[in-house]
Amino acid sequence: MSDVSPASGQRWLTIIGIGEDGPEGLGEEAKRLIATAPAVFGGARHHALAASLITGERLSWQSPFERSVEAIIKRRGKPVVVLASGDPFLYGVGATLSHHVAAEEMRTIPAPSAFSLAASRLGWPLQEVATISLHGRPIDLIRPHLHPGRRILALTSDEKGPGDLAALLAATGFGQSRLTVLEALGGARERQRSAVAADFNLLDIDPLNVCALDIAAGEGARILPFTAGIEDELFEHDGQITKREIRAMTLSALGPRHGELLWDIGAGSGSIGIEWMLADPSLKAIAVEQSPERAARAARNASAFGVPHLAVVEGMAPDVLKGLPEPDVIFLGGGGSEPGVVDAAIAALKRGGRLVANAVTLEMEAVLLAEHAKRGGFLTRIEISRAQPVGGMSGWRPAMPVTQWRWTKG
Repeated sequence: MSDVSPASGQRWLTIIGIGEDGPEGLGEEAKRLIATAPAVFGGARHHALAASLITGERLSWQSPFERSVEAIIKRRGKPVVVLASGDPFLYGVGATLSHHVAAEEMRTIPAPSAFSLAASRLGWPLQEVATISLHGRPIDLIRPHLHPGRRILALTSDEKGPGDLAALLAATGFGQSRLTVLEALGGARERQRSAVAADFNLLDIDPLNVCALDIAAGEGARILPFTAGIEDELFEHDGQITKREIRAMTLSALGPRHGELLWDIGAGSGSIGIEWMLADPSLKAIAVEQSPERAARAARNASAFGVPHLAVVEGMAPDVLKGLPEPDVIFLGGGGSEPGVVDAAIAALKRGGRLVANAVTLEMEAVLLAEHAKRGGFLTRIEISRAQPVGGMSGWRPAMPVTQWRWTKG
């Protein structure tokens, strides 16, 4: 939630993007604002870059960062300058401060982002490139972007980042991808070097770097498709998994929308929550699983599919549901026939929220039929048959049918 509350129309907060070229890359207005500011917030590197301009108090970022945000807000109405790297609103401090300061109270003077500089050096049209920040974030986030022929620009945390990326590429079947490390872009120390991921051996890498990946897939590469219904074999599971065809139909029934939170109750391998989150970066999911072994497996799957922020909650529904963030959508798979689970799920669901429940057992089907009779909604019977050997020939072998109830809370 934002706590923006404009005090006045005065633009007291100025956020200035500064590059590795320091004052040389700044316009006259930016230089004047820095030189006349009574307080200049920024990192040690930013202060060093702008040292010749700063005459006011230098205030370094504190840990946790929220303490610095509080210090800035306390100066509301008085001139404050915040120094940032490149474009402050691209994974930068501007994005954070916008949750606390109204746009009418601040001005921003951006510099080219690291992505813009990297694209210009490589001649890569930026609109055709996937961009991702791995700065202080899990490296697994890169996984959904790994498709043959894809170009990716990834901002890393430090000098170890490029080697870690190369190792991940090699381990997932993309070892022949070319990885270009662009260091200290825009400054006197700028450097550009390339290597094939499988043979990566670059040393003495500057901590300030962007990695450009030109993806090539080898045989057996772990490619995550854009559509729902990922192959079961890509998941680690013990058989407790919503099968591919049923999963695709279930994701369609769940109908992900921007920013929504899903509860996946009886998560098993975590496949539903994982594919939900893969649909859009704004989506969140909580996987509820009573088995410690399966809960741990769901967490491993989440990392392997590039959604490590899947929240896995271990415990028995309905008791474990108490205190969880209010869901927009709920999926009921395993455990839905246990006493009180459906009622607890319906009670927790937001007004206008959606619930989808799948039944394989007669007991769970009886629960769904009763709920449909009482509350309405839509019932669907899903039956899948797969061709399998029968002696020396082939025949259709039906999978267990699934009864699906879809309902919207009024």
